[in-house]
Amino acid sequence: MLKNIPAILSPELLKVLCEMGHSDRIVIADGNFPCESMGKDSIVIRCDGHGVPELLDAVLQFFPLDTYTDKPVSLMQVMPGDDVKTPIWEEYKAIISKYDPRGDTAIGQIERFKFYEEAQKAYAIVATGEKAVYANVMLQKGVV
Repeated sequence: MLKNIPAILSPELLKVLCEMGHSDRIVIADGNFPCESMGKDSIVIRCDGHGVPELLDAVLQFFPLDTYTDKPVSLMQVMPGDDVKTPIWEEYKAIISKYDPRGDTAIGQIERFKFYEEAQKAYAIVATGEKAVYANVMLQKGVV
């Protein structure tokens, strides 16, 4: 046991966060994301039963966002014609603002299929049980 580590961060996830280097990316995926097929060349970590916001908050306590890129946080853009709301993005903005002085300006959006392409290059993908749609978030690691 360790002190002051959020219980939601499994030993496997902590190990991956430590292994990652500058510019490596990690996807925290919603429950609809095809983690296993997208993560064939990545490490897939199961966090079923947890949502993206609480994982994002726990990860960002230890994970520096890349300061050499304007948008180290990427969200999957809503497809044209999809009539969905994304209130979870407001939660992400608040969480990111707690840990990065750029606040929500550190967040960008990537078209859905481009997001899939980028996710396939990620160091790791975290599979969650998040039920919100378009709740996937990709983080690019910076330096300490």
